Amino acid sequence: MMPILILAAGASSRMRGADKLLLDVGGMSLLRRQASMALEVSTDVRIALPPRPHPRYDVVQDLDVQTIEVTDAAQGMSASLRALFATLEPEQSHAMVLLGDLPDLINEDLRAVMSATTQYPDAMIWRGATQTGKGGHPMVVSRSIFKEFQMLEGDSGGNSIIANHDDAVYLVPLVGNRARQDLDTPEDWAAWRVGRSSSNAPR
Repeated sequence: MMPILILAAGASSRMRGADKLLLDVGGMSLLRRQASMALEVSTDVRIALPPRPHPRYDVVQDLDVQTIEVTDAAQGMSASLRALFATLEPEQSHAMVLLGDLPDLINEDLRAVMSATTQYPDAMIWRGATQTGKGGHPMVVSRSIFKEFQMLEGDSGGNSIIANHDDAVYLVPLVGNRARQDLDTPEDWAAWRVGRSSSNAPR
């Protein structure tokens, strides 16, 4: 079973005091929604979380997931990626990286990107993308570059690795802007909720 690695150790620094991963989406916190969605696709879900104690642990404590405490989470996204990729066992040939703050993704999106690894096996990175071709998440990477994620520095996430292997990236178009629709500020959330309300989508 392909592991799904959820990045959820960030500080929500642009939310002016609120924690975006604890905000309600469809009757549950965004983090719990992402973890539950991942569990519909894989039995191996690992979540990078800030140092304990932190309320994010509470919203997933009853789910069958592995929580990874990122003690150096303040260093940025690379710290979470390093911690998550360090947990992978030698027999695992691929791993999916999923951002914790993409509220429009659905389990079919995760399955579509996973399936691409079989359909296009010569790639090394398979990414969800917008319908206009902009790369986003979820993202699956092959074992051949796991080590690069374990050595990441800074807060650019895996962008440098993706750039280094640009000729081995396969984009999987997903509906609309689901692959990139993150919500970083209160204004982002307000606009998103208005859009969801006008489309009669569950909030």
